[in-house]
Amino acid sequence: MSIDATREGSTLLITLNRPESLNALDLDHLDALRDELCRFRDDPTLLVAVLTGTDKAFCVGTDLKQVPDPRASFAEGYFAPRRESVDAGVYVRALTVSTLDIRKPLIAAVNGYAIGGGMELALAADLRIASESASFGLPEARWASVPGIGGVSYLLRSIPRAVAMKMILTGDRIDASEALRLGLVSDVCDSPALVERAMELAARIEANGPLAVQGLKQLSDRTDDMSLSQSIELEQLMWGLLRDTEDRLEGRRAFAERRTPQYRGH
Repeated sequence: MSIDATREGSTLLITLNRPESLNALDLDHLDALRDELCRFRDDPTLLVAVLTGTDKAFCVGTDLKQVPDPRASFAEGYFAPRRESVDAGVYVRALTVSTLDIRKPLIAAVNGYAIGGGMELALAADLRIASESASFGLPEARWASVPGIGGVSYLLRSIPRAVAMKMILTGDRIDASEALRLGLVSDVCDSPALVERAMELAARIEANGPLAVQGLKQLSDRTDDMSLSQSIELEQLMWGLLRDTEDRLEGRRAFAERRTPQYRGH
């Protein structure tokens, strides 16, 4: 079983394929997933990525049965380079998406259980859609632990605080309909149509100006903890950065001529 990656046009479809473990990921598979995300980040011809899972689960986090015991103190492991840190027992650093500096949209197509680290992966995506069978939860408190790759921070920024705190402190799960009601996901569909819906969404994003899409992602990432005035100022600077690009001029011409724009990423 593996991390499967297939390219469809300018979209990279990444599928977690360890159904025997509900797509829990051991360290080798966490590394493989990180490699695919870095491939997406570094390939200028790839514009959008979709992350999903096989069978009954999106992902249920790290495969704790395969995680080795710590070989060093936490401080020693924490300050070591990433690979050495993971090997020393700080396995939460095996895949922290926020450190990868991915400047293009990532869509999570959640097809079943998104639990623990799996929910954290979904939360790290820019867009989330779900099948009717999806469920979401951060159960770490039940096992005397806490989420390690951004689950608390992301969830508190994604849904109302009282609901987020209830999930975090109790470990309770919510289903797809509740996730949609809360705004945790943007769409819910039948399981067989999930990946197709995600790819359609990716195609709609790809049709827009690629520099503008990357600029919008940067704005969404950078303005979370800014004041309103700072956030608006950054928007104006981003607008100015894009104002004289070839794509924006093409977009204006296409609008005036009532035709589909032909963007080149320049």
